[in-house]
This record gives sequence, C-alpha cells and structure tokens, in this order.
Amino acid sequence: MRTRVVNCPRCGAPVEWSSASPWRPFCSQRCKVIDLGAWATERYRVPVEEEPEDPESAPPGAIPEQ
Repeated sequence: MRTRVVNCPRCGAPVEWSSASPWRPFCSQRCKVIDLGAWATERYRVPVEEEPEDPESAPPGAIPEQ
C-alpha cells in the first residue's frame, strides 16, 4: 500500500500522511505553531458584508425583509 504524501500548508514541504509524521499535515512543530499563531492573531479572515440590523439605518431605497 502506498503512503499518501501531502504538502505542508505552511511551507510546502512534502509530508508523509502516516503515524510516522506526528505534526501532519504540517512538516514540523514549528510550522504548526506558526499557523496556529496566524489563526490566533486573526490573519486568516473570511471577508463578510454585514447587513444593518436596524431597518432605519438601511440605505435609501432598500427593501425591508418581511
């Protein structure tokens, strides 16, 4: 059976996807901690446009939800 090899999401190094790689999908503890730090400091974000909660603050011409 072939062992699957993936790229480290942080540095791109090849990583064997098996119990022999304790930090998978990362190549090392260092890459794992750097990635965790990026999440903790909110460097990874999904852009969102928030809708106004108050119908009176909606832009002119907007149709209120019913």
